[in-house]
Amino acid sequence: MRRLAWITLSLFSLSACTVGPDFQRPQNPLGKWTEPQGRQAASHAVNDPLEERWWEVFHDAQLTALTRRALTDNLDLKLASSRLQQSRAARQVITAERYPTVNATGDYLRQRNSADGLSDPSGKNGRSAFNQWDMGFSAAWELDFWGRVKRETEAADATLQVAENDRRAVLLSVLAETAQDYIQLRGVQNTRAVTEQNLDVARHSLKLSQLRLADGVATDLDVAEAAAQVAAIEARLPDLQQRQDQLINALSLLMGEPPQALYAELSKDAAVPQTQRQVAIGLPSQLAERRPDIRQAEARLHAATASIGVAKGDFYPRITLSGSVGSQALQLADLGSWSSRAFAFGPQLSLPIFNGGRLQGMLDLREAQQQEAALAYQQTVLRAWHEIDDQLTRYNASQLRRDSLAEAVRQNQIALATAQHQYVEGVVDFVNVLTVQSALLATQEQWVESSTGVSLAMVGLYKALGGGWESVYPLQTAGR
Repeated sequence: MRRLAWITLSLFSLSACTVGPDFQRPQNPLGKWTEPQGRQAASHAVNDPLEERWWEVFHDAQLTALTRRALTDNLDLKLASSRLQQSRAARQVITAERYPTVNATGDYLRQRNSADGLSDPSGKNGRSAFNQWDMGFSAAWELDFWGRVKRETEAADATLQVAENDRRAVLLSVLAETAQDYIQLRGVQNTRAVTEQNLDVARHSLKLSQLRLADGVATDLDVAEAAAQVAAIEARLPDLQQRQDQLINALSLLMGEPPQALYAELSKDAAVPQTQRQVAIGLPSQLAERRPDIRQAEARLHAATASIGVAKGDFYPRITLSGSVGSQALQLADLGSWSSRAFAFGPQLSLPIFNGGRLQGMLDLREAQQQEAALAYQQTVLRAWHEIDDQLTRYNASQLRRDSLAEAVRQNQIALATAQHQYVEGVVDFVNVLTVQSALLATQEQWVESSTGVSLAMVGLYKALGGGWESVYPLQTAGR
């Protein structure tokens, strides 16, 4: 018993040895985040905790409802969830190697041996058939002396994290795309409303020119120009209607619905969702915790590091303990008797001696893959910081443009009212009215576009910051 205890202790001591490098979580390769400098800004990023349900900062009930529907009905998200389930099942298959395998067997044979054969267990020398009953249990367990199986399990856990963050990336993309399509839809509807308002003004100008023509103080040229202005503005409406239908279709697809399924609830005009000027971006040090692509790159690096240990473990012997116990009898009544017992047990050793360099080549491959994964992680972080900087610049620039266009709209409205009054008084030609009216329509459309762009930039910024999936899909770690 003392010898058995010593052997068992030695085996467990050996199994504690794990070949290959241990994974160390990479540090931020870019140093400290700095706020963009040297540019005029309408707002600054606020280093407050990031809004997880960032779509709620728009205070738009319709957008919130669409987001909830997308979280439950979007088909891309369901596909990503299915892939995640597959990865979990694959991990379970791989990690099962840590445990012994136990099988139960039982069979019955009605057979007859050759009379000229070497042996006949029935003792009948092949003169007649006989029955054979077998029943037993068998077990096998590979002793993980060098930690090869442990590294395989570690790599499987990291691969599962890749799939989890792939699902999170899809979720983040669905959230952002839903908000972007909805904001663009409201922008198109507001542009259409502005166009229709200008169409009313153009029709009023047409009637005015017709009345002045009847009074003999205007010419056919004035009427023709006014009619052309009406037709030109009317020509804008079909394109806006088409863009509205396309965006409603895009939202319907995100909800897993057929075309135009959301037309009744989204075709009614509403304001473009707006938010506060200053945006909370959270601590930049938490960026690696939020962005799924960074987490995914880290998990790939972890899996590649663990795979080096698997490749190194193949250089060492594999020792498997196996055994079986059962009974065999020619009569069913004798199957459970002591004399029908049978057993076998013992270790099995497998040692690689010559393989033509295959094992060394596999190790070199795994080490090169680990280097590639480390570079990919650094590149992913670098791209993330560039994306955030670009989105901050876009958000600030879009607000400055919107504010300037708002002033341009106000001045053009004053100019149009003045030009119409002067035309009635006969001070200016009708071409002045048309010119100012065209300028007003252009600046109003640009203002709506810029207001839409501010909200779209905000969505892009929150997407770049990786926010939004934590509250609707909390972190799930693989079971150990």
